[in-house]
Amino acid sequence: MRALVQRVSRAQVTVDGRVVGRIDRGFLILLGVTHTDTESESAKLASKIANLRVFDDENGNLNRSALDLASSTGGAGILVVSQFTLYADTKKGRRPSFVKAAPPGIASPMVDQFANELRAFGLHVEQGIFGAEMAVELVNDGPVTIWLDSDEL
Repeated sequence: MRALVQRVSRAQVTVDGRVVGRIDRGFLILLGVTHTDTESESAKLASKIANLRVFDDENGNLNRSALDLASSTGGAGILVVSQFTLYADTKKGRRPSFVKAAPPGIASPMVDQFANELRAFGLHVEQGIFGAEMAVELVNDGPVTIWLDSDEL
């Protein structure tokens, strides 16, 4: 799995003119799934993100996680959006290949599994709609943007 994690002051996903997911302060996570991803990798990635210390403490240092915020300041929201293009292969030509991205029958349940892993930590999680044409709006806070790959955890 690959995740592009963006710390946001707010984010939302719209499908057909209707807001389907919205958060205030927290993370927008663009999530890509490949053919070989497992529930174990999903759990490991969710734990890494839930505990990722990229929120300011009282001294302005990046020492607080989404879990820390959830327990002390009313929380951090998480917005998970499926993003098969994170597995784009651009080595040949000008048109990306997406053969490394899992097909919907594999990817959709893994995206849900990942979101549920985050919920199990007690985090408020919203999601886009898998396979839909989505408009994603965000205000990147910092900006703080981090790339995570479950193969490298």
